[in-house]
Amino acid sequence: MTPPQRRRRYLEPEPVPQPPQEEQKPPEGQKRNPERLYVITGPDGVERVELDLVTLIVARADPPPSATPEQAALLRLCTAPLSVAELSAYLSLPFGVVTVLLTELLTAELVTARAPIIRQALADRSLLEAVMHGLQKL
Repeated sequence: MTPPQRRRRYLEPEPVPQPPQEEQKPPEGQKRNPERLYVITGPDGVERVELDLVTLIVARADPPPSATPEQAALLRLCTAPLSVAELSAYLSLPFGVVTVLLTELLTAELVTARAPIIRQALADRSLLEAVMHGLQKL
């Protein structure tokens, strides 16, 4: 058996960091440019509608030509009911930015917001008994 051979290590030059291009999305975990978010939401001072993460949003109309790209994307996504948390995730925008956009769409009556449908924890006892008797008759 031969002993292992040692190999000589050579230093590799470090890659030169490239400046980020504007069209690239930031890497996962990095935040977006705050100026960009300000441009999307506009100046602060507009009262927001109280929206929860689970509030369901449904579009009432197609995006008008005057809608911003983010508002148009929201309206296209909301053809079926979606929660505010889902919209935030699909658009990769913070919750606060999505609530500002949805407030503008709600005041323009382009979307409707409704509380999620919560099922009762237990079914009615009389209904369960009626189902049980019906199954026993079979």
